[in-house]
Amino acid sequence: MIAGMEQVAQRACTGALPGWDQVDLLVAEAYEYARRSTDGAVADYIPILAQADPELFGVAVAEVDGGRHGVGDVGTEFSLQSISKAFVYALVCQALGHDAVRERIGVDNTGLAFDSVIAIELNAGHPMNPMVNAGAIATTALLPGGSPGAKWEAARAGLSAFAGRPLELDDDVYRSEAATNQRNRAIARLLESYGRIEVDPLAAVDVYTRQCALRVTAADLAVMGATLADGGVNPVTGERVVSATVCRDTLAVLAANGLYQRSGEWLFDIGLPGKSGVAGGIVAVSPGKAGIGTFSPRLDPAGNSVRGKLATAHLSRALGLNIFASAPWRR
Repeated sequence: MIAGMEQVAQRACTGALPGWDQVDLLVAEAYEYARRSTDGAVADYIPILAQADPELFGVAVAEVDGGRHGVGDVGTEFSLQSISKAFVYALVCQALGHDAVRERIGVDNTGLAFDSVIAIELNAGHPMNPMVNAGAIATTALLPGGSPGAKWEAARAGLSAFAGRPLELDDDVYRSEAATNQRNRAIARLLESYGRIEVDPLAAVDVYTRQCALRVTAADLAVMGATLADGGVNPVTGERVVSATVCRDTLAVLAANGLYQRSGEWLFDIGLPGKSGVAGGIVAVSPGKAGIGTFSPRLDPAGNSVRGKLATAHLSRALGLNIFASAPWRR
């Protein structure tokens, strides 16, 4: 029964991408369109991120059939940061199931900043969703494994499976974040006081900090997104990473919460589940079609890449990806 439902879910998409050359052309158009913007500023609240070259920019698309397209700095590595939240959430859903994770973590937008403490207090200690820091730390605490080392290995291996290659820890980024993550440690302690974390809260923060410091590229993000788009099967390796049901849950949470307090604007303008990170990455998912990965370190005030948003919006329109506009691609 479940296998049959997953097959139906994988087929449930409207329209199709155009031919290879046309996708290449439109990715290049999106890159040139967004490259003109010099708005935004590089993140500086994590000291090492302030050293990023603001001119770096790459746009990648991975199709569910394994086709890959890219323009610009798509091979430049940067830290995964908050984008890891989406994929660790999928791994935990795969391990524990829909109902258990929904009850413990939640799915609703806080309407507040990603590191808000007030949101926890206003909701009686409930993290609300896995895309804010409180929910992400609580989610990481639920990873399989009886020790922090085992949980870290589960995160690293699972995120690598989504990317289709072994991901490595950026030690410099990890050390910089670990030295400045007092707020996350306070959030974890607060969650512990409400009974929302049942393991050592500081150990959970350390694993979370490590997962955020894994190195990826825009091309990796596109493949990770395409894995969610293809019902949990990595289109490059052919490996099933999570079930189609888990993909559905993850994409629903991303649609509601992936761009923090700007999630409504993102969904209204772009119409795709997506997730951003403060190192400048964005992943977006068109179910049944493709994943989009972008990298540009200049961020808007909410912590989302300015050029990445512009490029993703362009591709959403040009390729007919908006999930609320259920019509096939037209040129």
